Amino acid sequence: MFHDPKGPIEHFSWGKFIVKGKEHGKTEEGKKGKGKDICLIGDKVKKWKEREGHTLKPDMVSRVFDKNIDTLIIGTGVNGQIDCPEDVKKEIRKHGIHELVLLKTPDACKKYNEYYHHGKHVALLAHGTC
Repeated sequence: MFHDPKGPIEHFSWGKFIVKGKEHGKTEEGKKGKGKDICLIGDKVKKWKEREGHTLKPDMVSRVFDKNIDTLIIGTGVNGQIDCPEDVKKEIRKHGIHELVLLKTPDACKKYNEYYHHGKHVALLAHGTC
């Protein structure tokens, strides 16, 4: 679905991210790394544990607030199932994040790498399935 050896996101496929050589996702054996939903700031990966369901709420994106981020990219899933309501968008802007980009997760990975390599202060919240 997505492959970029320059990284930091080197690969994405259903439920699996490889960031800086480390796999994160869900396997038959269970969770690997940080799991199938990730938060990426710079090249630091954390589990996006706040995401539940397919409609975002303000508290599900708050982990990127106060992190000196100009742009937030949200990977809405392989099929784009995550919805970001207007109240969530307002909350993001209220916290000084000027640009919000909503893309299906493979495209969000590509956009994140582009912004990262152009020196932008960017964060990614990405859903790795549906």
